[in-house]
Amino acid sequence: MKEVLEGLTQSQAEAVTHGDGPLLGVAGAGSGKTRVITRRVAYLAASGVPPYRILAITFTNKAADEMKRRVAELTGTRGAWISTFHSMCARMLRQFPDLLGFEYPFSIYDRADSLACIKAVLSELGLAGSRMKPNSFLGAISRAKNNMLTPAQYAERASSPREKQTARVYDLYQRMCRANSALDFDDLLLCAAQLMEENDSFRTYWQGRFSHVLIDEYQDTNHPQYVIARWLAAGHGNLCATGDPDQSIYGWRGADIKNILDFKKDYSDARLVKLEENFRSTKTILLAASGVIEINKERIERGLWTRNDKGTPVQVIESATDVDEADAVVAGIKSSRADGFNYADMAVFYRTHAQSRVVEDSLRDAGMPYLILDAVEFYNRKEVKDVVAYLKAIVNPSDAVSLLRIINEPRRGIGPRTVERLQAHAAAERLTFDEALGAADDIPALSKGAARKLKDFAALMGRLRGTARSPVVEVVRAVLAETGYLEILKQSAAEEDAARAENVEELVNAAAQFDLDYPEAGLEEFLERVTLVSDSDAMTSDEGRVLLMTLHSAKGLEFPVVFIVGVQEGLLPHINALGSKSQVEEERRLCYVGMTRAKKKLFLHWAAERFTFGQCDTANQSRFIAEIPAEAKQHESQSVKRVIEYDEEVTGDEPDRLSVNDRVRHPVFGTGRVVSVSGSGAKATVVVDFRGRKRHLMLKFANLVQVG
Repeated sequence: MKEVLEGLTQSQAEAVTHGDGPLLGVAGAGSGKTRVITRRVAYLAASGVPPYRILAITFTNKAADEMKRRVAELTGTRGAWISTFHSMCARMLRQFPDLLGFEYPFSIYDRADSLACIKAVLSELGLAGSRMKPNSFLGAISRAKNNMLTPAQYAERASSPREKQTARVYDLYQRMCRANSALDFDDLLLCAAQLMEENDSFRTYWQGRFSHVLIDEYQDTNHPQYVIARWLAAGHGNLCATGDPDQSIYGWRGADIKNILDFKKDYSDARLVKLEENFRSTKTILLAASGVIEINKERIERGLWTRNDKGTPVQVIESATDVDEADAVVAGIKSSRADGFNYADMAVFYRTHAQSRVVEDSLRDAGMPYLILDAVEFYNRKEVKDVVAYLKAIVNPSDAVSLLRIINEPRRGIGPRTVERLQAHAAAERLTFDEALGAADDIPALSKGAARKLKDFAALMGRLRGTARSPVVEVVRAVLAETGYLEILKQSAAEEDAARAENVEELVNAAAQFDLDYPEAGLEEFLERVTLVSDSDAMTSDEGRVLLMTLHSAKGLEFPVVFIVGVQEGLLPHINALGSKSQVEEERRLCYVGMTRAKKKLFLHWAAERFTFGQCDTANQSRFIAEIPAEAKQHESQSVKRVIEYDEEVTGDEPDRLSVNDRVRHPVFGTGRVVSVSGSGAKATVVVDFRGRKRHLMLKFANLVQVG
């Protein structure tokens, strides 16, 4: 017990040693809220609560694994249920398979699987050419599930033509997922919440299973998660929630800040503990961030303080253009390196993915190593998803999305027309896709050759389904051996196939590591793990590179030196949020999250001119910069000096037509040489080399002037 309580502040110890009843820990940025949850789990176990009666919920697999490891170190015991909400719900639902009505163990569809299913739905409904894209339909369906609306309930509320169209798509999408024995990410939460509310046996079992429920990042819970937590704690009332309403930044995907703001209303006898000491940032950075967030109305008042040094002022840097802004970031990295910081100590944050390109260009030109966190994650790479699809189809023969993905991977001569005829036969005869595969000889529309190839594929899947489900590494090896997938990649002369082969081999390593970490688990648990992996789980430390990421991805991380670019009206706050007070408040929270990731130095950049769709737009600095106390910031106007060759003769006319090697002048980028020209009229585009930096411009908007 001494080790469990060692090093805790008074307020942290107060939360950790709380007795029975509801508890809300309002934890400021960098105040150790995850530490409180971890120590409380350990404290309960050390106090005699059986570990299997403790449920702790985090928001990433990485955090859950770290919490398990730390609890084991502190107490020497294992067995507490520590997982993410999605993993917990998947595990709960798998213990009551009869309540879902599936014939096989269910598959979990990630976003790519769900999009494939949506596209099939649109095709069947004749909406493939709809103005509303698959992503938009999927987003609308996700919002409906976050509001716990079934397809029938959504259809009842639909009033506009677009909503009625979405209702049709939602209904068929759910029926298709059910036919495939599949649940998407939102279904995991929705089904568990619905069963908690509607099924006595499910609710009673899980209420009796746990005596203490702990939830980290409570401000990020959505409505189904709120419902699940309420029911789990209904019997004993031992709900411990920690979070920070000032860091609630996921409203766009269903998170409801009211869940934490109204905690005392939901649990009138709840104890409130405020964690106000920050262990991360300098006094000046905290003063700056507090000045911004205190403007918000939707928050719980508290003071954030630190014993750390005062530190240097927050640098607010104005640049002429987004190119100059990126070059100013490079200059800041150079100066920070001179101050003793390494590349890995630094991170660049931006509001939108598109902003990364200009920063990348400058880093690359300067020869600085960098890593983009939001690049394609390992488990989303094509070759990895192909092998995982085989594994899904082994466990769940009804999973048509996975079977369609691998039916011709690697190539076995099964073309799109053959697949279309197979699907048509399955629909006409009311067969599953897998059943239709086995009956390919009975499909008149298929040639003998096509039917034989389909039967061969069905036989292949039959052999794979006959293998043992554990150890998982042997199942993966069997898939690679039977299909020849890895060998084909290795024999390819293409450079990209060599990298793909390495990724497949790394999947084998991941399966082997899973077997070591979870010896009692099998293929279903492995698939659940890899399907529910998040961006943050995929991130690994890199000793030699600057990290680039969105502000949303930065949550939960910290760096000695932070650069935030595009701190200007229209980007931060984003233009889509400007019409709503609540959305502007969320944008302010997003800025606050970014600022409080910094430990020692913080740079806020904005550009007076920024290129969007080939056009140069002017901008004003963000309102959030004005909200920073004057004593916490230092303004600097920094613009890279670009040499313009004024001695050249200027025609003064905007060119109707340009040719390769023509010299042109741009109002921002200066003088350059045309590299290529394409299109005509309003769609004409040019690529211009401005002193080693190539720009792709629409001629209509570029304001180029020919020079002699």
